[in-house]
Amino acid sequence: MTEYVLYEVDERGVARITLNRADKHNAFNETMIAGLTASFTRAAEDSNVKVVILAANGKNFSAGADLNWMKKMAGYSEAENRADAMHLATMLHTLHTLPKPTIARVQGAAFAGAIGLIACCDMAVACKLSKFCLSETKIGLVPATISPYVIEAMGKRIAKRYFMTAEVFTARRARRLGLISETVSEDQLDATIEQLIEALLKNSPNAISEAKALVDTVAGQPLDESMRRLTSDWIARMRVSEQGQEGLSAFLDKRSPGWVKE
Repeated sequence: MTEYVLYEVDERGVARITLNRADKHNAFNETMIAGLTASFTRAAEDSNVKVVILAANGKNFSAGADLNWMKKMAGYSEAENRADAMHLATMLHTLHTLPKPTIARVQGAAFAGAIGLIACCDMAVACKLSKFCLSETKIGLVPATISPYVIEAMGKRIAKRYFMTAEVFTARRARRLGLISETVSEDQLDATIEQLIEALLKNSPNAISEAKALVDTVAGQPLDESMRRLTSDWIARMRVSEQGQEGLSAFLDKRSPGWVKE
């Protein structure tokens, strides 16, 4: 892994992926994007990983794009810019589709592309004093690659406002808009995330992965016969799965299922 991104897994199977450019406010460049893509892929493919935390060292979560990277992009042709943007789009897609629960740990500022990272995670816990901004229009750009995930998290009309105005908004508002799951004081940030981790580790890893896929598959689809068949097939498959059988047996036998470490 690049030094810009740290990767570690504890004995419980909790992977911590950390943005590590504190001196640059964890601003993105091509090296960090490649490191994040590799880290997300590594967590997805490691059967020992049960939960993924996306964190950042330093005062701020991320200031968005790195200034020197942006200077280079300004000199690229349209084709070169398209190829460069695809690296960022691929990284975001890898995080969004990671088949494990993902939690963003947010402190300080989260600007521009950093909001895309947060929106790609399943849950996000932020400090009450954190600030957010979709700042791209201030410099003549748009938040294109992050837009599918931010719109999904915040909604179309809200996204239009903040995409166009580039206003800074508070953690409290970010929670009301759906971007953030919980806002807490800085000294409660890790404890709150630990509560989420503990809840997740009590549940079937396979069922968690399937539940995540279920939401992405069902959301926005018509409530017709094909949906009834899809969901009926889904639960039938889960009931006869190895972890489904173990979970049902454990419940009936009044014992802990095999995936719970006593």
